[in-house]
Amino acid sequence: MLKATGKIWHNGKLIPWDDAKIHVLSHVVSYGSSVFEGVRVYETEHGSAIFRGADHARRLLDSAKIYRMDARLSLAELSKGMTDVVRESGLASCYIRPIVLRGYGDVGVLARDNPIDTYIACWEWGKYLGEEALAHGVDVCISSWTRIAPNTLPALAKAGANYMNSQLIRMEADVNGYAEGIALDDAGYVSEGSGENIFVIRDGKLLTPPIGASVLPGITRDSVVKIAGQLGIPVVETIIPRELLYIADEVFFSGTAAEVTPIRSVDRITVGGGRRGPITERIQKRFFDIVSGKAKDEFGWLTLVSPVKTPEPVGV
Repeated sequence: MLKATGKIWHNGKLIPWDDAKIHVLSHVVSYGSSVFEGVRVYETEHGSAIFRGADHARRLLDSAKIYRMDARLSLAELSKGMTDVVRESGLASCYIRPIVLRGYGDVGVLARDNPIDTYIACWEWGKYLGEEALAHGVDVCISSWTRIAPNTLPALAKAGANYMNSQLIRMEADVNGYAEGIALDDAGYVSEGSGENIFVIRDGKLLTPPIGASVLPGITRDSVVKIAGQLGIPVVETIIPRELLYIADEVFFSGTAAEVTPIRSVDRITVGGGRRGPITERIQKRFFDIVSGKAKDEFGWLTLVSPVKTPEPVGV
């Protein structure tokens, strides 16, 4: 259960945690009409820092536009909202959830006049697949569930409804004893995990499925690509057949929640040496050095959350 942390941002105002409620007949409850983001806040030696907040805000507005939801908010307003919520929480590191949803009004599918509400909350959240997974990797399976097909639901939107597909993938993996599942696209090629993008390393090259393979354009995915370029590791966007996962030198997940998590086996077939590989380790180390403030933030990814300054007393 989530622990209440400070206040929640609602349409530009901070409100008490327990007041952030919606009606049971809000459109989003019946139809999944929401778009959302997950944003990490890291504790650095310079203070708490939001990782790529503006990029997450942009993707949130893109998702809302795809679903014809006018949030009536700018990138600057959303970015400030995230900063305000984190500052109010007092947390050194946390996870931010901005969400735009269709609220209470018509209960039909169209919902032309339903209000569009935006909330931003944050809470403490550790390593998504476990602390040990970052070093030793996780065991995953190929899901029997196919990733959403083109022209069914828009994969470029991070939408609540899309995650019904993700839930099926994750629940099936869990009940069968795996940490996560990997879905194939409608053509049978590797797409992504239930909430992570995938990278495959073979002969020194970093391969990842293209956007056309029903993958969400991940912010961490983009970060990995940029880090790999900085480290001189070739990156190729290409369709990936299932069996390439079995014979890969290394495989890893990327995502805001998963960060950079190695995969040690797929369908009980050991990947490489069955542990985090050297290229994954280099990318992972660089990623964590940047987000922790140990390495120079050359990409401008971190936004420091400065404490509110107490006004100096005015002399009489």
